[in-house]
Amino acid sequence: MLDAMIELFTQGNLDPTPEQVAALAGVSGRTVYRYFEDRSELVRAAIARHFERIAPLAEVPHLGEGTLEQRVDRLVATRVRLFDAVAAAFRAATTKAATDRTIADRLALTRDALAHQVEVQFQPELDALGEHERTTLATAVELLVSLTSLDGLRRTRELSAEQTAAVLTDALLALLGRPATSAGPPTSPTTTTTEH
Repeated sequence: MLDAMIELFTQGNLDPTPEQVAALAGVSGRTVYRYFEDRSELVRAAIARHFERIAPLAEVPHLGEGTLEQRVDRLVATRVRLFDAVAAAFRAATTKAATDRTIADRLALTRDALAHQVEVQFQPELDALGEHERTTLATAVELLVSLTSLDGLRRTRELSAEQTAAVLTDALLALLGRPATSAGPPTSPTTTTTEH
């Protein structure tokens, strides 16, 4: 039933009914209510299951090690891969967080864990700054590689995974003090540029 809920999220149904879940899972609606007290509990359980399942994808290899360019590449690759795996559940969780404290808390814990990765991954660059500048830079980097930012790049701007990685890489290198090295900004399928 939880897998059916996640599949419905993936299909774009961010608020499926227990009856829809039951139909996809091949069980009766009564069976759903035997295991879950209400719709909110079912949604919370499905989101929790999905986030736990994809947790290993959030781990950055050799966290904090290597040159700046290597650290940027590894963080970007990890975040793009993570977003692709969690996008549907993330959107459902974001939709529900405004009215469900449990889901809001789970999202906050996820944000904190991903923010800690940024601190460790770019500790040399951050430690070279004063307290105010350090906080500002860490916040900017954290926001840039957040799941919310990736959702905007992938869904709103309709960028591919490769284009998203290029944008993030250039932006991180610019923020952290190195010249950008990728092929430059991608073109969005919905955006055209006109010279005047």
